[in-house]
Amino acid sequence: MEQFYALVQSHAVVISAVVLVLAYVFIALEKIPKVTIALLGAAVVVFSGLVSQEKIAETGLNEFYFINFVDFNVIFLLVSMMIIVNITTRCGVFKWIAIELLKMTKGKPLMVLITLAFLTALLSAFLDNVTTVILIMPITFVVAKQLDINPVPLLITEIFASNIGGTATLIGDPPNIIIGSAAGFSFMDFIKELTLICLIIMAAVVAFLYLCFRKQLVTTEEKMASIQEIDNSKTITDYPLLKRSMLVLGLVILGFLTHDITHIATCIIAFIGASILLLFENPEETFKEVEWNTIFFFIGLFIIIGGFEAAGGIKLMADWLLKVTAGSQQIASYVILWASGILSGIIDNIPYTATMAPMIHEIELEKGREFVLPMWWCLSLGACLGGNLTIIGAAANVIVSENSAKHGHVIKFLEFMKYGVIVVFISLALSSAYIWVRHFI
Repeated sequence: MEQFYALVQSHAVVISAVVLVLAYVFIALEKIPKVTIALLGAAVVVFSGLVSQEKIAETGLNEFYFINFVDFNVIFLLVSMMIIVNITTRCGVFKWIAIELLKMTKGKPLMVLITLAFLTALLSAFLDNVTTVILIMPITFVVAKQLDINPVPLLITEIFASNIGGTATLIGDPPNIIIGSAAGFSFMDFIKELTLICLIIMAAVVAFLYLCFRKQLVTTEEKMASIQEIDNSKTITDYPLLKRSMLVLGLVILGFLTHDITHIATCIIAFIGASILLLFENPEETFKEVEWNTIFFFIGLFIIIGGFEAAGGIKLMADWLLKVTAGSQQIASYVILWASGILSGIIDNIPYTATMAPMIHEIELEKGREFVLPMWWCLSLGACLGGNLTIIGAAANVIVSENSAKHGHVIKFLEFMKYGVIVVFISLALSSAYIWVRHFI
């Protein structure tokens, strides 16, 4: 085995790069569950000795120990927020809010579209995108049926809104959780930096979709009146759960907002909140609702990328980017923004972000914090907003598409993409202008 390990170490960059690329390819092909690919790739990385199986080295703690490459800030934040959101959802509060807002539109289809768009964006900023669309979709189908309109324009709008809204906060989209942990950004850092541009993008995208769908969203006065007659009195099913879950969720968000004062890590705040809610719940039932596939996908992915990082591949990528951009902060930032936006529409934005984050951190070690600051935000904007490019660009897109098809309304790949290309172009163009004004003037 010693000869095998010596051979691997002599070609570590190439071998680790091959494992990473193959993982990307198989994830993109979607023939094998991506969690299986990630764990298999991680097993290959550990077995081959690209990262160490030993916690202790001769000189002390082993920096190449494979566990060290797993970002547990990300893992604990994801698991904790999944628990909090799943428990809170059971009482029906989010559905109640959605129905009340829709009743305020008086059933006017275009107002329904605008309301669903901004509600989806708002919820996606504080819940994960997948949970948000799962909550909003059933209401969308009910409203579309009552108004006798095609739900597809509303569903497409919700997909775009979920990805834009999720861009605005640390917990809104998994790429931001990765970036926040890697860059040391707080919840308020994301709010201060990205909320304004996300609102501008939302306004521009909703205006574009309004023009696209206005002729399809037409109904009668009688059907509009029926929306206001929806009975919402029994939507909330558990008032004690409502009180404690909303209290805990509110305190967790308050903890996120005051991180700069308390200096308590966001993952710890979420962990405490989840633990408190679990005191009143059946842990076994609650843990069944946690998306463990996603969690183990992250763990496997971190180890695969750790192998590439330990081999020196991340540093080579960082050096290459600085070379091709001639060391220009502006050019490098825009390359990251637009490349991230395009690639994240084609491949999964989670492994892409998990690969890019260490690269930017490597540049930070060489060039300093101020030099890479716009690059971090460009990565966030590109990776999150790029998910709107295709129907497979983000998990929320796929879930909406599959559910729509089950209801007899197929969202075709090219149909979605003809809107997605323009939406992503608008988003990245506005983001480019914003980054220029915010960081380069």
